[in-house]
Amino acid sequence: MEEENITTATEFILLGFPEFPELQIYLSLLFLLIYLIVLMGNLTIITLVCRDPRLHTPMYFFLCNLSFLDIFNTSATLPKLMDISLRKSQRISIKGCMTQMYFFIVLTYVEFFLLTAMAYDRYVAICHPLRYAIIINERVSVLLAAWCWLFAFLVPVLHTVLISHFSYCGSNVINHFFCDLSAMVKLSCSSTHVVDSMTCVIGVFVAFPCFMTIVISYVYIISAILRIRSAEGRRKAFSTCSSHLTVVVLYYGTIMCLYMRPASMQTMDQNKLFALLYNVLIPMFNPIIYSLKNREVKGALRKFLNRK
Repeated sequence: MEEENITTATEFILLGFPEFPELQIYLSLLFLLIYLIVLMGNLTIITLVCRDPRLHTPMYFFLCNLSFLDIFNTSATLPKLMDISLRKSQRISIKGCMTQMYFFIVLTYVEFFLLTAMAYDRYVAICHPLRYAIIINERVSVLLAAWCWLFAFLVPVLHTVLISHFSYCGSNVINHFFCDLSAMVKLSCSSTHVVDSMTCVIGVFVAFPCFMTIVISYVYIISAILRIRSAEGRRKAFSTCSSHLTVVVLYYGTIMCLYMRPASMQTMDQNKLFALLYNVLIPMFNPIIYSLKNREVKGALRKFLNRK
């Protein structure tokens, strides 16, 4: 019996957006502009929260964490995407790919947990305003944020270890702009049953409870707001959570469009566009949303600019 000749891949090729070969330079400049806007917008939010004593509250502490997350999120994928578009540097080692995939999954779960913590914070503020300072005090908010980051770093460890032992003996071309988990699994010639099962279990016991916690929190929040008699009171109460609700709708709406469409309706090009939206554009929009919809942030920004 002849021995089968199998060559195991030692690196991957990230295609990026090859559909527009004549626009690659312009795409790299666009991605650079977006990256600079993400950095400037989120660093502005962090600076305002740190410098203005009026923003030293749990809500803005969580917002500060979200801004750090947005910076890390885009930094995990955009520099390599710019490199692909500008220099055609599409090669990435297996270790580099595993590292990028791990941090991308970590940051995705941090976002799930942070948005959930922020929803709980708004629930207590609207539904239990007299007990808010006791329930969400400084110690509790720090512990919640620390739990969000720590648990998110632990969740994908086993995933990454298992995938790092996969064999890649077929094509090494990833039709994406980063090392996406689903793309890595599809390329492997090893059995992926365990990883697929783990992905479903984590989705059911981690991601779905986060989503349901946010939904239930806003059911109570909206019910409490509707019970307020004055229109001005209802407007003020809703304004305190409208920014967070907008971000939740954008983020989860994009995630659902990406992962909950029927397989027959999914194409890799569409998946890349949805991934670009929640991984690149939403981090750019977040500071704008919180600045436009929040009077305290706008006031702190005006005060900071006047001082300068």
